[in-house]
Amino acid sequence: MSRTLSPALVLEAYKAGIFPWPVRQGLVPWASPDPRAIFPLQAMEPWPRTVRRALKAGFRVSFDEAFDDVMRACGNRPGEGTWITPDILSTYSELHRLGWAHSVEAWQGRTLAGGLYGIALGGLFAGESMFHRVSGASKAAFAACAERLRDRGFRIFDVQVLTPHLSLLGCREIPRAEYRSRVREALHQPARFS
Repeated sequence: MSRTLSPALVLEAYKAGIFPWPVRQGLVPWASPDPRAIFPLQAMEPWPRTVRRALKAGFRVSFDEAFDDVMRACGNRPGEGTWITPDILSTYSELHRLGWAHSVEAWQGRTLAGGLYGIALGGLFAGESMFHRVSGASKAAFAACAERLRDRGFRIFDVQVLTPHLSLLGCREIPRAEYRSRVREALHQPARFS
């Protein structure tokens, strides 16, 4: 646990396969789950029907156009609580300004309908959180992100913990030791998100 966050601390943690998982303002627990959930970029299969439907829904997808708005939307889940504390928002916004944190937005007209954000380090993209206001929008953003990562030479799309939703998107679990080994290799890849 730590009491403060800084961009440098967060980046070093990701390099070690660890990510912050705050439960309340003031204390930041760090997590390294075993097993770890990833989306298999090198073995991408055809998208499941629900994703194909989302891709045909006409969302306009953008990258890094509304980072802070995406983070705030990910943290605004009435009745669910949030781990996106003001410290997290401030630190990740700074990481975005420094070129490490990125967002993917799905728009319906001029309205932000869904999206996700994460950290890119070498060939590692650590997805942090996603949201939707319109059905299918987060799936469209996720698919666009995965395709961008694959096309730009990323090795790992880390989704941290497997949920039923992520499982439907094709994510799977690998042992933590394998994850850490893959991270060490991925960090040396010259991939770029933007």
